[in-house]
Amino acid sequence: MAVLPIFIHHQLGYSTMIAGIVISLQYVTTFVLRGYAGNIVDKQGPKPAVLLGMIGFALSGILLFAAYLFRDIPALSLGTLVLTRLMTGFAEGLIGASPVNWAILAVGDKQTGRAISFNGIASYGALAAGAPLGVILNNSFGLGSIGILIVAVGLIGWFYAKGKTALKGNTDAPRQSFLQVLKKVSPYGICLALGGLGFGTISTFITLYYAYLNWAGAVLCLSVFSLLFIVGRIIFASAIDNYGGIKTAIYCLALESLGLMVLWLADVPHVALIGAGIAGLGFSLVFPALGVEAVKLVPASNKGAALGGYGLFIDMSLGLTGPVVGGVASHFGMQYIFPFSMGVVFIGFLLSLLLHYRQKAALSYSGNS
Repeated sequence: MAVLPIFIHHQLGYSTMIAGIVISLQYVTTFVLRGYAGNIVDKQGPKPAVLLGMIGFALSGILLFAAYLFRDIPALSLGTLVLTRLMTGFAEGLIGASPVNWAILAVGDKQTGRAISFNGIASYGALAAGAPLGVILNNSFGLGSIGILIVAVGLIGWFYAKGKTALKGNTDAPRQSFLQVLKKVSPYGICLALGGLGFGTISTFITLYYAYLNWAGAVLCLSVFSLLFIVGRIIFASAIDNYGGIKTAIYCLALESLGLMVLWLADVPHVALIGAGIAGLGFSLVFPALGVEAVKLVPASNKGAALGGYGLFIDMSLGLTGPVVGGVASHFGMQYIFPFSMGVVFIGFLLSLLLHYRQKAALSYSGNS
């Protein structure tokens, strides 16, 4: 994330919009594979999906290395990067919700919120470490070295998962179709998608934004965002149990909106770092908070499909971030990307309020009847 937009825009010579689209292409195959992965998890358990996903990551590393070799032929390099992002999306679609389901099967349904939270800590911990590591590798050895590392990590992940105990849910409850499950979780998923655009804007465009302002240290924004994301999940891990998922999401989306506003108004890099940290802290519990509420709506036999379907919305959000925010940057100017994303996240905040009031009304109605 810290290297590819710069490589596409500066080294290959394509526009910021093209860079955003190529980065976001990953989420096309992720979107397609989420439902398939959910069915694998519900029928066979999470392990087969994780193993297949790790193979996909290793293949994406090989393609990334090839794209680097073709760097003197921009069109061929860009085409290979398109395949790289699609393969990454294939892997992410299979592995996205599978480890969460694996964790829930290991610790029980009552720990769903914590299982989602700690899975996110692992994911964003990797982002926090991967962003500066990617920059160091790219500056020292070139983009191809990142491809080699991805192959190694994918293979290590495959062997590690291969040695873990396979778990599978045991329930006689009838399974619903994926479309039925998707319809039930969609109100919470839409709210998640709106909140996810803030993260997508930071992760995809922060390096280009810093370059536009002639600032140094863009990679720190990604790391600060991710570190505060992790801190939020650790310190406030009990918030979902204590206050409920929807209330937690309301406060988190409000805080994320504030962080994006600080980023928008920042006139020096240090203030931008504060904004990224606030946004990361705000976004930290959005996924698990809304996910807990979404999973409650389906029977135990559809937990995998529910998390897969719910995860589709963050994929859609991140997939649309590239072309939409890239379009804002191309047509109105790079300085408008953060007020735009702040507005979208604030709409998510308003939607979470609406879901809260509807939830209260439903509980009041059931209590009276």
